[in-house]
Amino acid sequence: MSRSESPAFPVPGELPRSSRTAVLLPGTGSDACFAEKAFGAELRRRGITPIAVDPDPRGVVSSYLTALEAAAEDTPILVGGVSIGAAVALRWAFDNPSRVLGVLAALPAWTGDPREAPAAASARWTASELRAHGLATVTAAMTASSPAWLARELTRSWHAQWPDLPSALDEAARYRALDVDELRAVRTPVGIAAAVDDAVHPLAVAQQWAHELPRAKLVTIGLDRIGEDPGVLGRACLTALEQVAPVPT
Repeated sequence: MSRSESPAFPVPGELPRSSRTAVLLPGTGSDACFAEKAFGAELRRRGITPIAVDPDPRGVVSSYLTALEAAAEDTPILVGGVSIGAAVALRWAFDNPSRVLGVLAALPAWTGDPREAPAAASARWTASELRAHGLATVTAAMTASSPAWLARELTRSWHAQWPDLPSALDEAARYRALDVDELRAVRTPVGIAAAVDDAVHPLAVAQQWAHELPRAKLVTIGLDRIGEDPGVLGRACLTALEQVAPVPT
């Protein structure tokens, strides 16, 4: 079968009522508040209960995995995330296919090794600046150079994760996402949302995920729309997921 043909996988029916839970993982330096803004309203509209996870900056990935394991203890779940949260969600789906009903991947940042990825470079640089100059100085510089909505979100989450924020950023910058061969082996349906004008989360990464994952679709938006309403990320992911698997309403 060629890569352009539809894979011969069964398409599941609607999620059972007992399985209508979605665990949501924030991006690097972000928090549960933004994950809730991005996904919560649209999931609730569909009768799905969102669980937005606040990262432990002393162990971001381990705190995400703990939340996923707890939520999926008795029944399969939806998993979703932003940036590194999307990468962790997709790897967990790869490792636990029978426990995942679908993945909502917003703003994927890299495939495989992160070393050359803009998002990883940004995280490493920010961690270095925080260690050298402190939270107040770096936050002020970030605020001066970022859109107002992003500055508000990061100011809140950075303060909450201080003084462990630099180590959290370094951990994220080292995280190995699924490589191409692993992407091709994922059998879980995936809905992807990407911004066409986001240099930190390149559209090319989302396009690669959508191409290599056997059951995935991509919906694109603009960064300005995220600033106006972060919920556009969740709506885009669920719209994309609906193109490969039914989602409950």
